[in-house]
Amino acid sequence: METRMHLVIMGISGSGKTTIATALSKRLGWSYAEADEFHSAENITKMTQGIALTDEDRHPWLTAIQEWVSSKSAVGESTIVTCSALKRSYRDILAAADGDVRFVHLLGDVELIRSRLKTRTGHFMPESLLPSQVSTLEPLGENENGITVMNVGTPHEVTDSILQQLGLAA
Repeated sequence: METRMHLVIMGISGSGKTTIATALSKRLGWSYAEADEFHSAENITKMTQGIALTDEDRHPWLTAIQEWVSSKSAVGESTIVTCSALKRSYRDILAAADGDVRFVHLLGDVELIRSRLKTRTGHFMPESLLPSQVSTLEPLGENENGITVMNVGTPHEVTDSILQQLGLAA
């Protein structure tokens, strides 16, 4: 059986992960999940209250995402998942999933992201946690399996760029 590819669309909250992951999923026809779906009720409560998660809080969440990716790989599916994946140690957990895990780090102007978070509704992540995300973020290292993409232009243009850089463009 051929190795399955798994894309982790990463970046700080408000960077466009959901928009781009949804577009990629439609284009590729791959299974898709939001990392938020894997958070415990306790984590969601903390974030809703403006309390940043600790590494200890994040570990079971990251492990659950890794297990989901591996379960899809086991049945021959490639996947796309959104996840902030702010630290190298978090990405190491995700990268241990079965298959070829690749990271797509979405970058954007922090002030634009702040304005998105201020107007976003129906999400538990408050704008007040943006500084903590920015300060925690460790950019992809040279020996990590991934690409960094500026989220500028239309979602279609950004998706095209990602597919080209990953060699998935048809």
